Amino acid sequence: MLSNKEIVCPNNLLELAHKKKVVKAAIVNAGLPLPMISVQDAVNQNLIEPIFIGDKKEIFKCAEQIKWDISKYEVINEPVENNTASVAAKLASSDKIQIIVKGHIHTDILMKEVLKREYNLLGKTRLSHIWHMTTTKTDNPLIITDGALNVLPNLKTKMHILKNVINFSNRIGIRRPKISILSATEEVLDSVQSSIDAKELTDLAKKENLNADIFGPLAFDNSVSKKSATIKGIKNAVAGQADVILVPNVEAGNALVKIMIYFMGACAAGVVVGGKVPVVITSRSDDAPTRLASIAAAVVALNWLFI
Repeated sequence: MLSNKEIVCPNNLLELAHKKKVVKAAIVNAGLPLPMISVQDAVNQNLIEPIFIGDKKEIFKCAEQIKWDISKYEVINEPVENNTASVAAKLASSDKIQIIVKGHIHTDILMKEVLKREYNLLGKTRLSHIWHMTTTKTDNPLIITDGALNVLPNLKTKMHILKNVINFSNRIGIRRPKISILSATEEVLDSVQSSIDAKELTDLAKKENLNADIFGPLAFDNSVSKKSATIKGIKNAVAGQADVILVPNVEAGNALVKIMIYFMGACAAGVVVGGKVPVVITSRSDDAPTRLASIAAAVVALNWLFI
């Protein structure tokens, strides 16, 4: 059942990123082949100018292994893994970099530094994670949020997640995204808390007059399949044609994305948005095309008013 299909970086993200200028990116705890190869790919695509943070000897050793001359790029020697995140946060705080890219470091260590108020990296909305999912180079994306950062978001946090994903959708060319508020059912049931939350979020979004078509609760089949929605008699602007799936919790989002990766060969471009700088958070098992796509997504997500 596992997919043997080669994962490919989608053209649309690269094309959108190419329309932006090259940005400086902090590579946090660089020095292992897979992260370095993806950064090399991003440099070759004229997306970023890297600043490497980590053990200097290991970084140059790794660059030599992949036959990449990095002598013209800045390398900040910080051999202690847990300290590399604070170096990146300080660089972002002082406007020396515009994107943070996770290397070989635990996500919680990196995000703990990014979230510290002393660095002034937080925006008007709460930070949230977005996955831009595609299965081919020319695929229309399915966006899934938040399956990585906000574990069990309440209604207020989900509104932040909603606003962030609308902003990102606009940046990738979806002017009025169709957003499904996911549950296990399309009915509001007292026994299914996510269905109650979905209805409340739908009502609240209508009051705020957001630039999106938003509806919930919807089950996954009714979100993406017009046939399923028609059979069940569900008629609204979102049913069967969702651009975005807003999940009830991190388990649902994480499982959905991993299923698409391992059973469909999907490319999961992941980025944290809502702050001063986008943060590329990839799994340590992600391959180079996925990492390149994530960097491209960060370039597209970047608030260019800060630069």
